[in-house]
Amino acid sequence: MAKIKLTLEYDGTHYVGWQVQPNGVSVQQRVELALKQLLGETVRVHSSGRTDAGVHASGMVCHLTTERDLPMSAWREGVNRFLPDSIAVRTAEPVADDFHARFSAKGKRYCYTILQDDVRSPLLMRTSWQVRQSLDLSAMRRAAGLFVGEHDFAAFRTSGCSAETTCRKVYSVDLSSTDRLLLIDVSGSGFLKNMVRMMVGTLVEIGRGKRQVTDISELLLRNRDVGPSLTAPPQGLCLMEVWY
Repeated sequence: MAKIKLTLEYDGTHYVGWQVQPNGVSVQQRVELALKQLLGETVRVHSSGRTDAGVHASGMVCHLTTERDLPMSAWREGVNRFLPDSIAVRTAEPVADDFHARFSAKGKRYCYTILQDDVRSPLLMRTSWQVRQSLDLSAMRRAAGLFVGEHDFAAFRTSGCSAETTCRKVYSVDLSSTDRLLLIDVSGSGFLKNMVRMMVGTLVEIGRGKRQVTDISELLLRNRDVGPSLTAPPQGLCLMEVWY
């Protein structure tokens, strides 16, 4: 019996998310179907987490357990042969029996892309959030620093989040601006449902002057007087990396 770790890249535009769901086609469903076509048997894959509908990944990790003895090249090229163009196995490698894509993970990194332009971009519309207004990047950077550390992020999750605790540790929130694009890079030990998108939405509201920098601290203290956070749209978010 062998355990195989796969690292995937995918465009989540037309999927209901990573996890198999009754209301549409998921990334997990496509990957498991490709494995079944390759191996001739049903195989369950276990991921490092879930991405929501419309969210992308360049470093989603999953693992599977199999009795088939195939070279690592077959786990990549073979599975890719049966996957749609929107999903690809980037790497395949053997791992120890005690490895688990989710429970062995030490942290994750996401990147959110904002298009700062008055004119829409047909080439970027599937991978960015167009924000026409000018943003106060200095205020956004000051606010971003308040996320760093271990906090209660209950104000930064949406309904349906099944996490047992809302405390999470954020390692860094970095903003970089290149031409028309603003990139918000977020690293942490783990994230709640829609947490990164709500962090980004709140930062954009601060950049627009609709919120104060200090609202971040108040939200982390669960001050209900501050009001709920804006959830940024899914297409700008990409899971970049999971580390172990």
